[in-house]
Amino acid sequence: DDLLRRHVGPQPASVRRMLDFLGYESLDSFVDDCVPGQIRLPEGAVGDSGADGIRALSESELLKRARELGRKNKVATNFIGLGYHQAVLPQVILRNMLENHSWFSQYSPYQAEISQGRLESLINFQTLTTSLTGLDIANASLLDEGTAAAEGMIMAFGHLREKRKTIFVDRSVLPQTVAVLQTRAEPFGIKVVTGNVEKLLSDELGDKKQHKDLIGVIVQYPDTRGDIADWAAVAERTHSLGGLVLCATDFLALTMLKPPGEWGADIAFGNSARFGVPLGYGGPHAAFFACTGQLKRRMPGRLIGLSKDVQGKPAYRLALQTREQHIRREKATSNICTAQALLANISAMYAVYHGPEGLRTIAEKVHGLARVVAAAVTKLGHKVVNQSYFDSLTIRLSGTASNIVHEAAAEKNLNLRRVDDQHVSVTFDESHSLEDLVDLINVFVSIQTGALGKKSTGRDIPPIESPAVPEALARTSPFMTQPVWNSHHSETDILRYMHHLQSKDLSLVHAPIPLGSCTMKLNPTTALTPFTWDEFAKIHPFAPVVQAQGYKEMTDELAHDLSKLTGLPGCSLQPNSGAQGEYAGLSVIRAYHLSRGDAHRNVCLVPASAHGTNPASAIMAGMRVVPVKNLANGYLDIEDLKKKAEQHKDELAAFMVTYPSTFGVFEDGVQEACEVIHSHGGQVYLDGANMNAMVGLTSPGQVGGDVCHLNLHKTFSIPHGGGGPGMGPICVAEHLIPFLPGHPLVKTGGNDAIGPISAAPFGSASILSISWAYIRMLGATGLTYSTKLALLNANYAMARLKDHYRVKFVNDKDRCAHEFIIDLAEFDEKAGLKVMDVAKRLQDYGIHPPTCSWPISTAMLIEPTESEGLRDIDNFCDAMISIRKEIDEIIEGKQPRGNNIITNAPHPQQVVITDEWNRPYTREQAVYPMPSLRLRKFWPAVGRVDDSHGDRNLVCECGSVEDYASQAGDLPVTSQ
Repeated sequence: DDLLRRHVGPQPASVRRMLDFLGYESLDSFVDDCVPGQIRLPEGAVGDSGADGIRALSESELLKRARELGRKNKVATNFIGLGYHQAVLPQVILRNMLENHSWFSQYSPYQAEISQGRLESLINFQTLTTSLTGLDIANASLLDEGTAAAEGMIMAFGHLREKRKTIFVDRSVLPQTVAVLQTRAEPFGIKVVTGNVEKLLSDELGDKKQHKDLIGVIVQYPDTRGDIADWAAVAERTHSLGGLVLCATDFLALTMLKPPGEWGADIAFGNSARFGVPLGYGGPHAAFFACTGQLKRRMPGRLIGLSKDVQGKPAYRLALQTREQHIRREKATSNICTAQALLANISAMYAVYHGPEGLRTIAEKVHGLARVVAAAVTKLGHKVVNQSYFDSLTIRLSGTASNIVHEAAAEKNLNLRRVDDQHVSVTFDESHSLEDLVDLINVFVSIQTGALGKKSTGRDIPPIESPAVPEALARTSPFMTQPVWNSHHSETDILRYMHHLQSKDLSLVHAPIPLGSCTMKLNPTTALTPFTWDEFAKIHPFAPVVQAQGYKEMTDELAHDLSKLTGLPGCSLQPNSGAQGEYAGLSVIRAYHLSRGDAHRNVCLVPASAHGTNPASAIMAGMRVVPVKNLANGYLDIEDLKKKAEQHKDELAAFMVTYPSTFGVFEDGVQEACEVIHSHGGQVYLDGANMNAMVGLTSPGQVGGDVCHLNLHKTFSIPHGGGGPGMGPICVAEHLIPFLPGHPLVKTGGNDAIGPISAAPFGSASILSISWAYIRMLGATGLTYSTKLALLNANYAMARLKDHYRVKFVNDKDRCAHEFIIDLAEFDEKAGLKVMDVAKRLQDYGIHPPTCSWPISTAMLIEPTESEGLRDIDNFCDAMISIRKEIDEIIEGKQPRGNNIITNAPHPQQVVITDEWNRPYTREQAVYPMPSLRLRKFWPAVGRVDDSHGDRNLVCECGSVEDYASQAGDLPVTSQ
């Protein structure tokens, strides 16, 4: 019942075999050669015992503890709204997608041929977004609504060549969104002006100087109060001033309301969680984001497009990847690296299941509930302030104070939104029943009549007379007309559709995913169990804190554990991705310098080998990036670092370093590098992307870091979800604790907190339970042992491959850390092969390729993780060695360049079952290069995808069967 023996792949006999192969007597002597002694933690620094220890719980003990914490949360009936609604997730989607390893253990779909299922689902999500918003193109999700607003603002800023620096934000925009906007705007020098945008834009009442400097306006539709405003005149005026219009909106409302694209919005965004995703105390939730066609090349986040494979069959892929931060680096204005793919897929599948008619029915139900309550409170003498509405009412109370209403509501276990002393607000969603309405109405009855008064039964409420949706803003255009939305409405159909899609995608249920810097380890089933329980899934992020005491206890324990493991005493759990963690950590450093009067400190030193998010995050945090060289052996050039630190000593803010390095080695000089930075007044940001090689052996604090972020979706086992969710909490040194991120609605952060990074106070709070459970089940000893096996697996694989491929970087003991690089550059000249050719051939072996062309363009970065057993590691190595023999056949002239078993890879079933076969190798060699593949093989769904065709002919939504058939003479994967 203990997790450790289930989590680590190699059993004791396999560990012994690997150590013998590497020439070591013991695991500890092997680790000594991997990790420099001067950075090692003292014995017992991270232990199981004592008040500060991390004691391992069995799986059953963990579930019992989770139940205890769940009971400390109070599940209320929520009418709070503010962008968060209780969705009703169909059980068929819960069981077969959200709780299904085949969907949540996938990686981002960079290898399109083995990712066609989730790519199709994500293009469904994009199509849903464009259809409902009335705009031209949509991405595959962003992190949350507040982040999406900030991305839209910076996108508009860049579109206007960064020459204008004022943005108007309407007073009706959600408060958490405004706060995130202000946090993001400040480092760019953008002035966020909040107020009545109609007045701000007018010639008579507005500021003409601001008009000339205007980036655009941000409006909410429907707004926070509930009003459905006609923003067409605002859009026209904004465009006349040369600005853009950004609209925060709501998927469900748009089934009834005129789409933003039809009244002049340039960008629309919002929270898609209303379509089937639990509240989860704030997340994870997928934001949607759409824009006009002219803005598409500036759109942040991932974009799925239609292309074709080498046989001309329609195939999906990631499109326009040159927009992404890992290519743009310090020229980027967004550091978005991942998104919320799993949650976007759930929302898309929810829409597929219900179809347009079902969604409209749900919308009409929600709107009907609002109309009933509006009539009831009006009859009782109160006033609904907003005469137009979709699902939200702001009520001016008559003869009573709002605290009396909230107290009466609390007695019935109802949460209403707090506005002020005279007003309350209520928002309705599909989870609300007639009984909930009667309880709500009786709150207002009770405060007026007292305990002896007549209570409502719900039957004596007259229908409201005037329609609450203005006729001019009622939706008249059709939506979701494509076949996929009108084909899968029975449980049988949706079940088969989901399994049809998942069958096209390689995930951890099929094979290892040895992606370097990605740590695709086991996602333990027990750790994943609690987050879908009602006690965690149905808590509103802005519920009274007394209702979330279980969450508080859990997050406090997790923060303690992360601080213990990093050696840094402060922790914020708010950042909801690794890139957001980078941005948060650098923003904390910036705030620290500003507090000391050092506003001039704005230079961030970044090694040339750093991940692309590092320089992008530094730019977002208002810093200027200065690159630092690497030596030929991959190590940081300490002399160049000293030179740059001295050169910029008066301006030095931070140094970003990944440890172990992105080249997969623990460098000896990292502590010296940290001392250099500190001696020149800077702070050290340690990127925690490779923390899986450090846990229990060393720590960011031990090395000399002041801040680090942790990828909980790597080291601490949150699933990658096919491209999100993730979490990127930060841990900081004592002097930086006062600046940890705050939030306008829930107390978080330090006494001098920076603004919020995420829309919700604790980011994607519900999945924090996964990392909490993972750490608590392994305990300090298990975590440390897992780290040691991650090092062992990588070094064993490297040793097996070193005679067949050029291993690029090792330390002076010929050891790597938890990952290693093989360089394939020689095969370009000798055989005309690129890295991606080898990657596609690996797909024929049923294996997900390692990280390709990063951090070196001609190399693969390989990370087995501790979860893979010796059998699967050997299978991967056997496949790579077999491919090396195939490469030799090309070099020796036995197979021609450009038309061989590698350049033609992968080989899907439709290629090998054709009558004609004119290739210089057999069908058997193509698809069964190893005997084991006859027993178990994962087949690519399509042949090699044509990337350039997809970018030249950009199609980013699902079409009809007829559309695809006319293009390619084949049916699309969207039809059944």
